[in-house]
Amino acid sequence: MIQANNVTLRIGKKALFEDVNIKFTEGNCYGLIGANGAGKSTFLKILSGVLETTNGDISITPGQRLSVLEQDHFKYDEYSVMDTVIMGNERLYKIMKEKDAIYAKEDFTDEDGIRASELEGEFAEMDGWNAESDAATLLNGLGVDTEFHYNSMKDLDGSLKVKVLLAKALFGNPDILLLDEPTNHLDLDAIAWLEEFLINFENTVIVVSHDRYFLNKVCTHTADIDYGKIQLYAGNYDFWYESSQLIQKQRKEANKKKEEQIKELQEFISRFAANASKSKQATSRKKALEKIELDDIRPSSRKYPYIDFRPEREIGNEVLSVEGISKTVNGEKVLDNISFIVNHDDKIAFVGGNELAKTTLFQILAGELEPDEGSFKWGVTTSQAYFPRDNTKEFDNDYTIVDWLTGYSPVKDVTYVRGFLGRMLFAGEDGVKKVKILSGGEKVRCLLSKMMISGANCLIFDEPTNHLDMESITALNQGMIKFSGVELFSCHDHQVVQTTANRIMEILPNGKMIDKITTYDEYLESDEMARKRTVYTNADTDDND
Repeated sequence: MIQANNVTLRIGKKALFEDVNIKFTEGNCYGLIGANGAGKSTFLKILSGVLETTNGDISITPGQRLSVLEQDHFKYDEYSVMDTVIMGNERLYKIMKEKDAIYAKEDFTDEDGIRASELEGEFAEMDGWNAESDAATLLNGLGVDTEFHYNSMKDLDGSLKVKVLLAKALFGNPDILLLDEPTNHLDLDAIAWLEEFLINFENTVIVVSHDRYFLNKVCTHTADIDYGKIQLYAGNYDFWYESSQLIQKQRKEANKKKEEQIKELQEFISRFAANASKSKQATSRKKALEKIELDDIRPSSRKYPYIDFRPEREIGNEVLSVEGISKTVNGEKVLDNISFIVNHDDKIAFVGGNELAKTTLFQILAGELEPDEGSFKWGVTTSQAYFPRDNTKEFDNDYTIVDWLTGYSPVKDVTYVRGFLGRMLFAGEDGVKKVKILSGGEKVRCLLSKMMISGANCLIFDEPTNHLDMESITALNQGMIKFSGVELFSCHDHQVVQTTANRIMEILPNGKMIDKITTYDEYLESDEMARKRTVYTNADTDDND
């Protein structure tokens, strides 16, 4: 168990948390939610002891081990992948290294023998002989292949490092597990594995995530941060949303009834206060009026952008044809003879772990990259807008937000452009911010504004939910569902894929492709998921179904 007791944290004059009391108990998974800036990551740092409170304290059941998903991707660059994971249990790792040091001695003494015996006993009690196999199971489940297990961390790319650090946090069955955005940079297969791990995890989990589907799958409770307070709800994210909306509605209705009662009492008092025969009743109503207190209903600190993609022209029957596209990147063939036809009502999700292949295909279709072989053709009635995974080039300039978006707007009017920015929560002075200093989430909202203002009828999204908060993801999800044109997209948010896509394409590790007209959940349950494991090992298989 881990508990916050009267916790207050002040940063300067601002109180980020005020007298927070909350208990997290064994056997439960708590989703910690709140608007951007509400203090979710900060509260995890308080619980882990990284940040000290201004007042109050954190208490943990004596003897329990706490594990945290670390965010520094370079901290373990001088260690092997296997050592990094086993470091998740610090005591076990120290025992292993001390044992190795003793046995490596040339002048092995009796004292060394006694010490080695003590360490071996503790090592066995901690199930140390299975440490490497347990670490390998975690790594394989998260998609880190066996060939990388004894590599140096510095030789891994960013996405694999994230998975190793997550395996480190999960290693050794910690009593309390703190996870800050564990699904970031994970493919959908790895997320599904993590969901099952946490569902079966018997200790305490506290997790921050912008993935609504993930929170709904794993969380038994929801802890909502708003205005420096934390309100605990029994149930997952959807239950919290429905409950919080219902509570707000009930409070408003109760206030409305009180306001009506106040009005009636005031009218009676004003009519009969001077009437001797009614003076007792008027006095009685004055006392009743003084007892009525309206509930203080503060609006949530959450802000939802308004995302609405409206195509300027209706799309025709000929949308996009792709013929035999192949592409090799850094010596790896990521696309191998890919062919497909897009129809005018398609919303296609590109899924699977081959991230480079998906990005490469989108770059080709957006005209940013040439294929090695093959061709593609957009229909004459189509217009395209592209959301790149890497937006660095877009913002490497000295433009203000207004000037930047005006450059893409068909209407060169500041008021018109500010209207789109206002929908995306850029109000007032925000418009004169330089785009190069924007946060990751602000840059994403700028790019979505650019796509809205374009009026395109074919949208290409390469991981648009990265860096967005829950409210913006919800708004984007609704905008994608409502959009009347064609969408080609990749996304690690399960709920976005499931509620938006009517067709699934998976690019396999050898660059081949599976193409199915189905929802994502149906695809996951289909025989195709088992079949795909053998498709890319058979060069003679026809992979385009």
